[in-house]
Amino acid sequence: MEYVLATNSVARSEALCEYLRTRIDGTDVVHAVNSQRGGDRTTQGELDRGEEALDVVDARLSDVAEVHCHQVVRGNDPTEDLLEFVHRHDADEIVMGIRKRSATSKLVFGSVAQDILMTANVPMRVVPVPERR
Repeated sequence: MEYVLATNSVARSEALCEYLRTRIDGTDVVHAVNSQRGGDRTTQGELDRGEEALDVVDARLSDVAEVHCHQVVRGNDPTEDLLEFVHRHDADEIVMGIRKRSATSKLVFGSVAQDILMTANVPMRVVPVPERR
């Protein structure tokens, strides 16, 4: 299977890797993607955190599957970038994380997760990401 894993933080990568690790094997391919808008809308700190998030995926999954890490900075909405990876690699599944939210906001995912859910034509797994302490 081919997976597109969307990440933007170390905590998110850790949760997604924990989910995937028991489900993948040497025949699977994981495309870990961190999408940044670029220009004055992205700081160096965000780029650094994106690289750290991708490093976690590589470190935790490369011994059990083929892993490709991509940090893209093209001025696109992250939804566009993720769906492009899904299409380009003919992915079988999208794996994303969401934070726990209050009772009223549980009705709505984060904007990228919600956009992907509404537009993707492949299955999507949503993994809870622990709150930062």
